Amino acid sequence: MITAKKSLAPYRTKDGSLIRELLHPDHQAVKNQSLAEATVPPGVTTHLHRHLQSEEIYHITQGEGVMRLGNEEFPVEAGDSILIPPGTAHAIRNRGTDDLLILCCCAPAYRHEDTELLE
Repeated sequence: MITAKKSLAPYRTKDGSLIRELLHPDHQAVKNQSLAEATVPPGVTTHLHRHLQSEEIYHITQGEGVMRLGNEEFPVEAGDSILIPPGTAHAIRNRGTDDLLILCCCAPAYRHEDTELLE
C-alpha cells in the first residue's frame, strides 16, 4: 500500500495545525494507528491540547520550534522526535522563518473526539 501525499487534501485539526492524513484507518488498511504530516507556519503556535487515549509521537522533518510538553518547554529542530503520552498537555510554536513540518503518529489513530483543547 502506498499513499501519495500530493493526492491528499489537507484539513485543520482542533489544535489549529494543517494536517494531511498519510495513513488512517478511515481511509487505508492500517488498523491501530495513524500517520499524518502537520504544517505549522512561521510565528504560529498550536492550541494547547491533549489526547485522552492516543499516545502521540512527533518527528520534526523541517524547521525549528519550541515544544510545550506538560509544564516543560524546550527547543526542537529537524531530526528530533518527541513522545507525547496520553493525557499530556502539549503545543508547538514555529520559531523559524520556514514552515515547521511534523510527522505525527498516533496510536490509537487520531480522532477529533479524542482531542481536548485546554486554552
